[in-house]
Amino acid sequence: MGQTGTGLNIVVTMPLNEAQKRKLTEKAPEANWQWCEGGWFRGEKEALLFQADIILGNVKVPSQLKEAKRLKWIQLNNAGTEGYAGPGALPEGVLLTNATGAYGPAISEHMLACLLMLWKKLPLYYAHQMEGIWKPEGHVRAIEGCTVLCVGMGDIGSAFAFRMKALGAHTIGIRRRTSDKPDYVDELHTAEALDTLLPRADVIALSLPGNGATKHMFDAHRLSLCKKDACLINVGRGSAVDTEVLCRMLLEGRLGSAALDVTDPEPLPEGHPLWKAPNLILTPHVSGGFSLPETLERIVGICADNLERFLCGEKLYNLVDTETGYASNGRKSV
Repeated sequence: MGQTGTGLNIVVTMPLNEAQKRKLTEKAPEANWQWCEGGWFRGEKEALLFQADIILGNVKVPSQLKEAKRLKWIQLNNAGTEGYAGPGALPEGVLLTNATGAYGPAISEHMLACLLMLWKKLPLYYAHQMEGIWKPEGHVRAIEGCTVLCVGMGDIGSAFAFRMKALGAHTIGIRRRTSDKPDYVDELHTAEALDTLLPRADVIALSLPGNGATKHMFDAHRLSLCKKDACLINVGRGSAVDTEVLCRMLLEGRLGSAALDVTDPEPLPEGHPLWKAPNLILTPHVSGGFSLPETLERIVGICADNLERFLCGEKLYNLVDTETGYASNGRKSV
């Protein structure tokens, strides 16, 4: 039988309903539970942060955590760890876990929807519909038989590869380190092979975290290696792509299409030329988050399981290496 959490101050920053709150509190019924939806710790609420032993959810100003001297563990409600990882980001000894395993279905389906929209020319037909124009737009493309390069094979990249393989694509994965190849991936490589793989890819799907190693990974050189009719999809961090180069290539017809749920800068400023780029779908970082209600349910499940493990002294799921920002012992949605 695990601990009850007596004496622990647990702060939750996620927008939970009563059933979700009960799912958490029943794991530690004797803990002192505080609800701070949105993660803003200002004024009187700042004391909640400084007294917290456990935080479930994100903090709007992660730099405040440096002063959270009682903190033992923070469970993020997203997969990205920017602001929470790196030297001095958290007090020494604080455990950091993320929400790997929660976002795969939502984000991979968003990616698939964008690809089908672009390859089936649906934005063109919708524009015609609004103008009352009955006009064929010529050939479209099929997923079956295409080559998909998934750069980043965490939960999101794996979920997308799984779906693309089911639709008949040849799937190639890029991981930081070699490991066992899942059945839904035809080839598995490390980033050293990226330059040789890009000219083969019809679809380049990016689900990378934001850090020094991924910043402008897709610069002018890498983007020039892509097929002229390739589709670039980015749902990780906008900083992985050189925005100005990508915009120029779309405007000049040197890249077939792109779907961006993230940009650099973000939000994309009014008047930026990317707004007018052809064959581009732009969404305001909504493929993840809580857009799909089931995602929040998955996050609550991760929090509940990890809270039980924490109280029992067991290793947590999705434990993040605070130096690299990557999680180990992670969950997968496929």
